Amino acid sequence: MKKYNLVIVGGGSTFTPGFLKSFCHMKEQFPLGKLVLFDIDAERQSVIGEFGKILFKELYPEAVFHYTTDIAEAYQDMDFVFMQMRVGGYKMRELDEKIPLQHGIIGQETCGPGGFAYGLRSTKEMIKAIYDIRQYSPNAWILNYSNPAAIVAEALRREFPNDKKILNICDQPENVVRSCSRLLGCHFKELDPVYFGLNHYGWFTHIYNKKTGEDLLPKLRALIAERGFLPQDAEQRDKSWLETYGMVKQLMEDFPDYLPNTYNQYYLYPDYKAKHLDPNFTRANEVMASREKRVFEECKVIINAGTTKGYINIHEDAHAEFMIEVAMSIAYNKNDRFIIIVENYGAINNLPDDGMVEVVAELGSNGPKPMRVGNIPTFYKGLLENQLASEKLAIDAYYEGSYQKALESLTINRTVNDAKKARIILDALIEANKDYWPELK
Repeated sequence: MKKYNLVIVGGGSTFTPGFLKSFCHMKEQFPLGKLVLFDIDAERQSVIGEFGKILFKELYPEAVFHYTTDIAEAYQDMDFVFMQMRVGGYKMRELDEKIPLQHGIIGQETCGPGGFAYGLRSTKEMIKAIYDIRQYSPNAWILNYSNPAAIVAEALRREFPNDKKILNICDQPENVVRSCSRLLGCHFKELDPVYFGLNHYGWFTHIYNKKTGEDLLPKLRALIAERGFLPQDAEQRDKSWLETYGMVKQLMEDFPDYLPNTYNQYYLYPDYKAKHLDPNFTRANEVMASREKRVFEECKVIINAGTTKGYINIHEDAHAEFMIEVAMSIAYNKNDRFIIIVENYGAINNLPDDGMVEVVAELGSNGPKPMRVGNIPTFYKGLLENQLASEKLAIDAYYEGSYQKALESLTINRTVNDAKKARIILDALIEANKDYWPELK
């Protein structure tokens, strides 16, 4: 069986240890010849990297493992590139969240002004990274799950229109499906979803039982009304995530047709969410105080011990298993089904062809084959067209250096919907991002 070379861009992420464990666990299914971690933050990555050396020495000695800050060393002769960049780190994420909240607008990593700010930062660095990758590995599959995926996907569509080996994907729809399986008392692989939307803004129209063909959405609707909704790994989640999933019950009471992506709450209840977010302690602070601290401490314990035996507490994240299965479906031409971000071209019949939409697709060695969902109802079409316009205007602003387009992008976004607030927040974000954004005139 062929062994694959793979690099994780953003090797210093706290999600990386979970990936490393998953690669070890799945080595018979997806064997690696070489796994490289790459990050521009050498100090941060060194902790994760040293943990990885010990892990691979003990559990995966047949694979070459190392970490680097050198582009050529990272990208040379790769089959797959996993992109998990966080441009500006948690310091900038904190500003993304807190600046809008100072003006009564949602502060969130991927939605609203925070997502806009993060998107412009990510666009510049993502484009550079792909040009670098193509210099050293012209045929590698680039699997991007960096946030905000919708804005980044629109930028990459424009910059690399002929590169068919760039795949933008998000694990949140998969997490919702797995959470449904918890509620139904079955394995998530028994479920066959039908989904439409944009990244972090979509709905499940059906969730079928693969064996019987039964649509389980009516049963899920009743169970959620009775018991609420929890993430499939609720015991490992922070408080804010439990609250996020908990809002699914409210969403389905108000809009019972379909099962929503959890992020829909930010677009459908923007005033409510803004009032219930703490402007002094946001999700970024929560992550830094919990996951960030916990993962690095666990890695250091293993480094000091020189072994994982009896010490390893880091769990395998569902999204790591998910991304490896995506790579496997491509590598072995399995044509498994995943919810993927693709250029529309009729997948959602009554949305623009050039929109980057999120739908179920079969995925093999020739890329995704989207499953068409036909026309969507007027309510959902209106919501998505509004957000699609906001995302396209954001990338217009990036390419044109246009303050006006940036203002329009924020004004039209459902989390803002106020031009005066949009201007105030935009000016503050420009100041905060002056080292990252192109100049907007």
